[in-house]
Amino acid sequence: MNQPAGSLPIYLQITELLIRDIAAGRLIDGEKLPPEREMAERLGIAIGTLRKALSELQSRGMLERVQGSGNYVRAISDPKSVYAMFRLELLEGGGLPTAEVLSVERLSKPRDLPEFGTSPEGHRIRRLRRLSGKVAAIEEIWLDGGYVDRIALEDLSESLYFYYRTRIGLWIARAEDRIGLNVVPDWVPDDFGPEQGAPVVHILRISEAQDGRRAEVSRTWLDHGVARYVSRLK
Repeated sequence: MNQPAGSLPIYLQITELLIRDIAAGRLIDGEKLPPEREMAERLGIAIGTLRKALSELQSRGMLERVQGSGNYVRAISDPKSVYAMFRLELLEGGGLPTAEVLSVERLSKPRDLPEFGTSPEGHRIRRLRRLSGKVAAIEEIWLDGGYVDRIALEDLSESLYFYYRTRIGLWIARAEDRIGLNVVPDWVPDDFGPEQGAPVVHILRISEAQDGRRAEVSRTWLDHGVARYVSRLK
């Protein structure tokens, strides 16, 4: 599995995938995971990478490793997950999130977005979202320009929240999602299933930083033939 520059380390991608499966109930508390070699082959990764992912899961209190017996799920909440607010999953459930950054530009904020931040400019980030390799959505994210002067495309990873935390000290603490219908925009890449102008599920997200200020506004157009939006309450 090749890893592009700036992407989330592969072992963390696998950790996050397992966390999502636990949160969704596909892996339940006390469940024994398959043998490590079998898991590594199914995921297409080296067994050393899998073991590093399992160690990370263990350090978060979500896995118990019993010598001579195996690995057992411990289903607890995990606030450290960079995908804690990620709400898309494949129709059949789950899916490892990855993102292809299409463009990054610093521009004047559009007037049709909700008010956010203090700068008149924002960083517009357009991405193609995949779940376990399947094209699921396109995104347009606007980060307030007051947080950083410039964002280099090669610095971004599958998780923008990971970039925010590690590079600019920004934590997204809360988010409000508004779900409706909208048409596919004119910048849609060829890999996205629905064509320009087609009506699809649309998610407008307004995100707040750790200090309570609105930091980011994003728009997601979802291919409902591939994925769905899910919010599970506990």
